[in-house]
Amino acid sequence: MTSHDNEPIIRFTARAAIPLVALLGAAVGLVAMLYTGAAEPTVINDPGAVVRFGLPAAKFVFNLAMSLTVGALLFALLILPRTQGRIRGRKAQQDEQPPLDALWEKSLKVAEVASVAWTISAVAVLLFTFVSTVGAQAYLNFSNQLGVFLTQIAFGQYWALIVVLIAVASTLCFGSRSYLGLAFAGVLSLGVMIPLALMGHSAQASGHTQAVNSIGLHLFGVALWLGGLFVIALLGSRLAKSPELGTFIARYSSIALFAFVVVAFSGVVNSMLRVEDLADLMTPYGQVIIAKTFATILLGLVGFWHRRFVIARLGKVASVTGEFWRLILVEFVIFGATMGLAVALSRSQPPVPQEPVGNPTPSEILTGEPLPPAPNFARFFSEWSVDPLWVVVAVGLTIAYVAGYLQLRRRGDTWSVFRLVSWVLGMIGLVYVTSGGVQVYGEVSFSAHMIQHMLLVMVVPIPMVLGAPITLLMRATTARTDGSRGIREWVLWLVHTPYMRFFANPVVASVNFAGSLVVFYYAGLMKYALEWHLGHELMIVHFLAAGYLFTQALIGIDPGVKRFPYPLRLLMLLITMAFHAFFGISLLSSEVLIEGDWFGNMGTDWGYSAIEDQQRGGAIAWGIGEIPTLFLAIMVAFQWSKSSDREAKRVDRREARTGDAELRAYNDMLTQIAERDANAGPRRG
Repeated sequence: MTSHDNEPIIRFTARAAIPLVALLGAAVGLVAMLYTGAAEPTVINDPGAVVRFGLPAAKFVFNLAMSLTVGALLFALLILPRTQGRIRGRKAQQDEQPPLDALWEKSLKVAEVASVAWTISAVAVLLFTFVSTVGAQAYLNFSNQLGVFLTQIAFGQYWALIVVLIAVASTLCFGSRSYLGLAFAGVLSLGVMIPLALMGHSAQASGHTQAVNSIGLHLFGVALWLGGLFVIALLGSRLAKSPELGTFIARYSSIALFAFVVVAFSGVVNSMLRVEDLADLMTPYGQVIIAKTFATILLGLVGFWHRRFVIARLGKVASVTGEFWRLILVEFVIFGATMGLAVALSRSQPPVPQEPVGNPTPSEILTGEPLPPAPNFARFFSEWSVDPLWVVVAVGLTIAYVAGYLQLRRRGDTWSVFRLVSWVLGMIGLVYVTSGGVQVYGEVSFSAHMIQHMLLVMVVPIPMVLGAPITLLMRATTARTDGSRGIREWVLWLVHTPYMRFFANPVVASVNFAGSLVVFYYAGLMKYALEWHLGHELMIVHFLAAGYLFTQALIGIDPGVKRFPYPLRLLMLLITMAFHAFFGISLLSSEVLIEGDWFGNMGTDWGYSAIEDQQRGGAIAWGIGEIPTLFLAIMVAFQWSKSSDREAKRVDRREARTGDAELRAYNDMLTQIAERDANAGPRRG
């Protein structure tokens, strides 16, 4: 079989990809909705068959267009070369702008068309959601009720935000051909998944954090995975004719493997919140979950076959190339069925209620979770509330770090085992702080909340910085020379941007590190971290970043930071820690309860009042920083000593090479000065 013989299967794949997924998704989704009862009319105020079937259809198109937009931007930002690198057969000169690559521009055309379809489908979902929420009465005074829905109802506000984000991203896809503009479009596209996830679970129902973050991770993984497949199919013949076909597919395959793991993990977490036992799996809803799980496993097996037997030989063996495109078609068939099942599940009632229980306790009213038992040392390690988002972040970064370490070892290069162990310990600490006992009790106790903050800002960043992840990334990965950007190029670009250089400046990092706690607790920002899921996650990001940048300025070796001389580093550390001590003392002596509406109404009966717990938090803020401060001071002193030793050895080597030329020159200068003074004496006499 020759390469030309594969043209029919390639053309068929390109033309049939979207219709195949749409038809299979619609058929499977309709059957699943009929099976679970999601298509049945409501007893009261039914919106009508058009809305009952139109809403899932619009959501299906929305998800399809979202995946296609994200996938096209993925190829433009991480896989395909943006420029050709040559002008009419010669290498581009420094002052010349090489033309944009045709394959890259084709990917952007896909993003443009898909983003328009995404915007239109988002508007359709918004309108159908409005009618479905209000019911048949929505048709009475439609415009006024729609205005109230968009401005006063949370669902309406979320969907209005979604439409705006998609419209701006679409505009950037049309109007920008720079990496920065398209990166912003990609960030906005991924940002759409935040309100989508927040709408997927009641804030007052149990397991809110797990549900919201698992939904967001699931959407993220599916968009990368399916969207990339769509782009491969739509680029079709052009991609197949590229001599770099195997390279491009290998780059996508690595991303798809990560996406598959994220989809599988988040799907398991989300399913466990909706089915609790075997009896729930025997319900129609549970059986649809089983079918979706089986389809996901099949997709994983196809992806494994690609990575194991196909990708390495793409473009070299015609039969293998044909097998690759046939497997792509199989993936589209399975993906179409899977997306139909997913939409049906989103419209079906799970066996485990997703709304708050009747007669909730004060803790359940505020947090959505039952009050944990009275805290003690053991329970801070036995009570867990896993946050899927940070588990994925920590495990993913650990795997990437270990892979980089092994890559260096295979190449014969060295990398300190101490740095490897430090990074792993940092990631273990991150999982504990975001999912362990300090997280469980941090929602109901001020002192536990303070422990969580102190660990985030002062303890977890230290082993992360000692791991030197950016330096490892630079050494373990090869710089791309084909006009594309990989993770290495994007990370190095980010750390050298003026924005990051500003926040990484030691003075700014110190002010941010010391002042964040004061602003957070005394300016009312803590309220949003307690009441809003997104506020809580942003709090974790901010305190972790503040601690990381401060520690990086003191003891880090990664690029992007202009570090002070060692004496100034010690002075900076002492001043910052003194500020932390004053903050702790202010809390310890305070008689005014911070966020009293939250901590004062939690309903705890643990033997001490809320104000006493807050004062304990002040003592923790004062005392918990002593050990990290001492460790940082020792590390700065140790690095100072090593730097002095290196400088002394450098001077010794230079003097050995030059035969003490500097010393002889200095002695000659002193001799000349002495002779001049001696000659000047008799003349003055």
